[in-house]
Amino acid sequence: MTLCTLPALTRASRPRQPLRQARTGLALSLYCLFEMTRKTPMVKRIHGLALMLALLWAGMGWAQAQNNTIRVGVLEFGTVNWELTLIQQRELAKKRGIQLVIVPLASGDASTIALQGGAVDLIVSDWLWVSRQRAESRLFSFVTYSNAVGSVMVSADSPIQSVTDLQGRKLGVSGGPHDKIWLLLRGHALRKHQLDLGRSTTVQFGAPPLLNELILRQDLDAVLNTWPFNARLEAKGMRHLIGLPEILGGLGVKGGLPLIGWVFREDWANANKDLLNRFFETSREAKQLLKSSDEAWNSLKPRMRAENDAIFLSLRDKFRAGVPDCLTEQTRQDIARAFEVLAEVGGEKLIGKSRQLAQGTFWPGLAQACERTP
Repeated sequence: MTLCTLPALTRASRPRQPLRQARTGLALSLYCLFEMTRKTPMVKRIHGLALMLALLWAGMGWAQAQNNTIRVGVLEFGTVNWELTLIQQRELAKKRGIQLVIVPLASGDASTIALQGGAVDLIVSDWLWVSRQRAESRLFSFVTYSNAVGSVMVSADSPIQSVTDLQGRKLGVSGGPHDKIWLLLRGHALRKHQLDLGRSTTVQFGAPPLLNELILRQDLDAVLNTWPFNARLEAKGMRHLIGLPEILGGLGVKGGLPLIGWVFREDWANANKDLLNRFFETSREAKQLLKSSDEAWNSLKPRMRAENDAIFLSLRDKFRAGVPDCLTEQTRQDIARAFEVLAEVGGEKLIGKSRQLAQGTFWPGLAQACERTP
């Protein structure tokens, strides 16, 4: 086999940034690979290409770390975009030397796949997913993002006044049978009222927009939906029946819990600890602005897709209510207790083989990040 001669680069055209160097190396190496394997069987060429891509992907990851770049995968129309948009508008990441790259993704499953495949560095997911991955030796970590979660909503004039009144009613539930809030609600009803909502109600699972439409048409008696869609229902006069704090209270867990947070690979975080802590500072500063500044929200209004001012204000207030404090030891214990409840109600399909929250689920760098001030 003859040696491959790579096309020459002039000094002016040679990339100076580490990431660009890695990309250029990828292009040149692929060129070389195809030249060297032009006459080999196709299967060998594919194997060689896969190996080359894997090696160069690792090199690009190193170059990215050197470039202070963080790739955040988010749902295209998700509420996380509001915070990230403000970060970009105010250059909060830039002033900390972070090059923030926002990667739009189609679904929650696409987010976790992108993270596992190395296409992004951070996503927003929940500690339940992180714990399950860690129990199977896939070491991801979690840092709190928001306490905002779904709740059960009913019409203003509904005769339903408590969980027990849901018996014999039509209840809409966003997601599927293994939705975490639904399972916690079932656990609450079983323990406090000896009521199995899975059997005593007619449950309809569906997408959040559809469920809102059905309850507004009075085709449902109650709906357990995500907080942005509940905010829309509240703006249209519907009322709150029970939310996560009350649900958890019936399970012996005090206060609200952060169900979702920033999720990332543990090895990447440990190799980029200062960079990640700077990102958490950025996120925290953005949240404080959103918590205190109406002007900050006005700049986000086009992004929020609120149908009217009442819905805009309801979305803003729900987001503010969900801004979390630092994760304390008590909160960690409460989350571990909530995990045990989910294990009892949801079983192995939900939590995997481990019956306890996996050790290391919460990234140790969180405490240091919380102690820093913007």
